This record gives sequence, C-alpha cells and structure tokens, in this order.
Amino acid sequence: MTAPYPLRVTATLDTHLNRWLWLVKWVLAIPHYLILAVLWLCFMVLSVVAFFAILFTGRYPRGIFDFNVGVLRWSWRVGYYTYGALGTDQYPPFTLGDVPDYPAHLEISYPEHLSRGLVLVKWWLLAIPQYLIVGLFAGGGLWAAGEASDKGNWGWNGGGLISLLVLIAGVVLLVSGSYPRGLFDLILGLNRWVLRVAAYTALMTDAYPPFRLDTGGADPATTVIAPAA
Repeated sequence: MTAPYPLRVTATLDTHLNRWLWLVKWVLAIPHYLILAVLWLCFMVLSVVAFFAILFTGRYPRGIFDFNVGVLRWSWRVGYYTYGALGTDQYPPFTLGDVPDYPAHLEISYPEHLSRGLVLVKWWLLAIPQYLIVGLFAGGGLWAAGEASDKGNWGWNGGGLISLLVLIAGVVLLVSGSYPRGLFDLILGLNRWVLRVAAYTALMTDAYPPFRLDTGGADPATTVIAPAA
C-alpha cells in the first residue's frame, strides 16, 4: 500500500451544461482574473517568507500555508469554470475557503515538519522532470499552472494539451449538448498532475509528485492506493 498524496483535487461534472456559455466565460471571469492577479502576487511574496521559515525552523507558517492553499483553491475553481475544464456553469465564489456545494474542491494536508535541506533544491533541481511534463500539459496560454518566480511559485498561465482538450470538449458540447465523460476524466487527471507539481514546487509538501495520471473527478488521494499487481 502507498500513502495518499497530500494534495487532493476533486470535481463533479455538471449534468446540464449550456452549449454556448463557454464562449463568453472569459468575459464573465474577468473580476476573478483581476483579484487572482493580486492574490498570486501575495502568494509569491509569502512563499519567499515561507522559504526562509522552512530553512531555519523546518515549519511552514500555518497562516501563510492556509492563505496559499486558498489561492490554489480559488484558482482551481476559476479554472474549472473556465478553460481549465469547462466542467461547470456555476459561477465561482469569491472566497479562499472551501465551498462544500461548489463542484470543484482542492485541499492540501498541512505538513507538521518539512525538510530544511530539500527546500533548497526541490523547487528547481528535483522538479526538473516534472517541469518538462507539466510544460506539455500546461503550455503557456491562459489557464494552467506555470512557474511564476525563481522560488518555484506558480501562477495560472496555461495552454498546451489541457487547453487543446478543453477546446475539443467545448466544440463537442456546442454541437451535441453533452460533455464527453472520457475526455472530462482525462482533463481532470492532467489538471491534478499540474496542481500536485504546483504544491510541491511552492514548498507546501515534501512528497514528490507521482508520475501517475489519476483520471476522473474523484481523487484517489482520498483513499490509500494499492500498488498494481
């Protein structure tokens, strides 16, 4: 049995999505984009503070951790509503906290202790293989996570395979009125991989992101994963 990953990303696909709404969600989400620009600036500054706190004490300050989790959570909800998944027509709430009745959720277990040595290398050297993979998934357009500072912090940029698959899903939705379930599961898996790498390189966990595509809206991190036979 292997331990579940500390970051959990879950989502539920809306059963009745509007065929046309996804074409204008970029306009509807502008208020979120403006707020997230400020939140990510704070995220980067606070992550530098956390870097030195971990280096000297081995602990991630709890207040900073909770704020940064909130920024990732808010970003995931906006991405899920817009061009990270197009999985819901419910407008994202303006909050850093979890909203139980919203169809997209993100949680990260708080680490009681973090390695003071790993903090020096995990956000750049150890993460290089993950950066190469995430670069294919995320690209550099309008959505997924991309490196935002020399401390390995992450903002929401995007493009790449995720954006291509979401565009295909949008076209299918426009023509048929339904979102292909298999495509949704794959898109969720790619987003989950990107967000795991984001949390790792933002120093929020020492658990190295697995080279494993966990597809579907239910994150297997909510249960213990058994190794393949």
